[in-house]
Amino acid sequence: MDGPAIRTEGLTKTFGAKRVLSGLDLEVPAGAIFGLLGPNGAGKTTAVRILATLLRPDSGRAYVLGLDVTSQAQRVRQVIGLTGQYAAVDDLISARQNLYMIGRLLGLRPRAARARSSQLLDLFGLADAAVSKVKDYSGGMRRRLDLAACLVGEPAVLFLDEPTTGLDLASRNQLWDMIRDLAAGGTTVLLTTQYLEEADRLARQIMVIDHGVTMAQGTPAELKGLAGGQVLEVRPLRPGDLPAAASVLAELTGMSRPAAEGDLLIVHVPDEAAVTAAAGRLDSAGIAVSHLAVRLPSLDEAFLAITGHRADTAAETGAALERATR
Repeated sequence: MDGPAIRTEGLTKTFGAKRVLSGLDLEVPAGAIFGLLGPNGAGKTTAVRILATLLRPDSGRAYVLGLDVTSQAQRVRQVIGLTGQYAAVDDLISARQNLYMIGRLLGLRPRAARARSSQLLDLFGLADAAVSKVKDYSGGMRRRLDLAACLVGEPAVLFLDEPTTGLDLASRNQLWDMIRDLAAGGTTVLLTTQYLEEADRLARQIMVIDHGVTMAQGTPAELKGLAGGQVLEVRPLRPGDLPAAASVLAELTGMSRPAAEGDLLIVHVPDEAAVTAAAGRLDSAGIAVSHLAVRLPSLDEAFLAITGHRADTAAETGAALERATR
C-alpha cells in the first residue's frame, strides 16, 4: 500500500482529570516493527486500544491501512490482530479447539478452520500439546498460543501490547523470533513494551512517550545517541578501593560522583581516549581493576536522558494511571 500502515494525527484521550494522550502523532511504515516505548501510565495501551477500535479518541484522527478507526471501525477489525498483556485464550479447552473456534467466529468453513489451526500449531511449536487443555500450559506456551490466536484471520497489521510481560528470558527469545518472522513475511507490527532490551532487539523505529507526550523518536542507535558520548565502566579488583576509584573517575569527568551498579562504576565520557586517561589515573592511585571498558550508551540510559527517570522507576510510579485506562 502507499503511505504508512498506521498513522495518527493529534490523538488525545482523557480519563476524568487525567490526560493520557496529548496530541500523539505517529507513522508506522508497512512491514515494519515499530516500538512504542514508555513506562506504565505513559499511554501506550490507550493508544493501542484506540487503534484497535476498542476506544474512541477525544480528538485527533487515527488510520490503519488508510481506514479511519472511528468511522470505519468494522473494516479496521477485519485487517488487524491484537495481543494484550495477558493471554486471552480459553483455559478449559485445548489449543486446537481455541484456534478452531476463533476461525469459525471469523467466518472460516469447518475444513478451513481446522487447516488454519493445524498450520498455526505447527508454526508456533504447539502441535505436540494441541489437545492438552490450555490451563496446563506454561506461561510461554500460553503467550505463543495467544499470538497464534490473533493470527487466525491473517491480519495485515498486528498490535502487540507488552506481549512478553511475565515471561522468562527463554520464552521471550522464542516470541521475539516469531515476531521477526511475522514482519519478514510482510506483517506490520506495532509493539508496546516496558522492556528496553525488547525494543532495542526488535524495532526498526522507536517512539518514546511519557505521560501521553511524545518525548523522542528514531532508530535505537539514534535514541542511544541522545544519552551523549560513550560509557566508561570500571570495576576495582579490591572492593575496598571502590570509594577511591569513584573519586578518581569523578575528578576525570567533572561529575559529583559516578553511577554505581554493585561494584561496577559507570561514567559518561566523550570518547575512547578517556579509557587511557582513566587507566593512567587509577594506576597512579594504586587502584588495580578487574574490568575497564568503554561502550555505547544503552537504551535504558537513553530513556533516562530523554525522560529524566529510568524506565523501571517510572513504571512503578505510573502503574495506577495505566490501570485506570484499561
